[in-house]
Amino acid sequence: MSELGDTKPFARGAVDLIEERELVERLAPGRPLRVKFGMDPSSPDLHLGHGIPLLKLRALQRCGHQVVLIVGDATAMVGDPSGRNKLRPQLSRAEVEANLETYTAQAGRVLDMERTEVRRNSEWFDAMGFAEVLQLASRMTVARMIERDTFKKRMRENAPIGIHEFLYPLMQGWDSVQVRADVELGGTDQLFNLLVGRELQRAEGQPGQVCLTLPLINGLDGRKMSKSYGNAIGLTDPAPEMFGKVMSLEDGVMEGWFTLLTELPEDERRNLLAGHPRAAKARLAEEITTEFHGRAAGAAAREAFDRQFRDKQRPGDAEIPLVSLGEEWPAAGLPLAVLLRKVGLASSSSEARRLVEQGGVRMDDEVVREPMLAVCRPERTLILQVGKRRFARIAPDPV
Repeated sequence: MSELGDTKPFARGAVDLIEERELVERLAPGRPLRVKFGMDPSSPDLHLGHGIPLLKLRALQRCGHQVVLIVGDATAMVGDPSGRNKLRPQLSRAEVEANLETYTAQAGRVLDMERTEVRRNSEWFDAMGFAEVLQLASRMTVARMIERDTFKKRMRENAPIGIHEFLYPLMQGWDSVQVRADVELGGTDQLFNLLVGRELQRAEGQPGQVCLTLPLINGLDGRKMSKSYGNAIGLTDPAPEMFGKVMSLEDGVMEGWFTLLTELPEDERRNLLAGHPRAAKARLAEEITTEFHGRAAGAAAREAFDRQFRDKQRPGDAEIPLVSLGEEWPAAGLPLAVLLRKVGLASSSSEARRLVEQGGVRMDDEVVREPMLAVCRPERTLILQVGKRRFARIAPDPV
């Protein structure tokens, strides 16, 4: 069987495949399938949770299938209610456009963008009149919409549901009609939306798309991976930081991560997991870092990690990100907690204060326990360390 007719690249790691029989039928003629995936620019950065479908798309792209990347600049202003237990704030078009600037570049770390069809869904939604919006809304009943778990849960808890949230599955489904998708990928929380697309296509006289869902992964704290939770591993995280974050994972998640985020053969994955957990996790971290930064960076990150933790050495200065605050540094100095936030070592000043008070912060290898300590602009490069693996070099002058 040729790669174009093979179901295995679709099935690996999949949770739902609706319907596999239809997929086999579509693959039989040996033509490339149009494989759709949508990304809403609801934040400026992508993380490994987004990396899972992107890696799946790359595998299908290498088999010869046509990847159709929907950039949801219209749907992002509504906000996907999937998995949300409260009303989601709406984004403005300006906020969406700002986030869009980084999205395709980050997707290009995985996909061959020259072979990827990129479509903004504002292309068809901005052209719709109110009558057409009403016509689309009439395709779905309230009873059908509240079948989805997210809405059921909110109704039980008397939590608000915005009418605009009901539009989101219809909008995502209409994207499938517009691009004539053969297959749509999404997380397991997206199954309802994918099935709506399948229904809308059939109502428009198109074959209903095959729906393929992939597992969601948890972040570093065990909750769903999300930038808003501060538990994510970003696709743009520096290689040493990405490697170190993977090394901090619980051992129990490794099997799923090997399957979803690496291309290692099954027998090699099985042998690694049967051996020492630290060796398996180091290989996992190297493979993931390699996926997003290249083989040389993955190997270098592993060597740096081993020097720092196995050999108890601090990373070399060249391996620590250099940060300059320019003119933001007042003459009276910055409180340490504020400095940690500004250089990206803490997500907020309150988190920074907690880290300092717990003894988790060092300046030039000395533990500091006073979060409001005024730190003046250094005369030479200052090394800040949070925990065991997060570092920043503070430049004395703007760079």
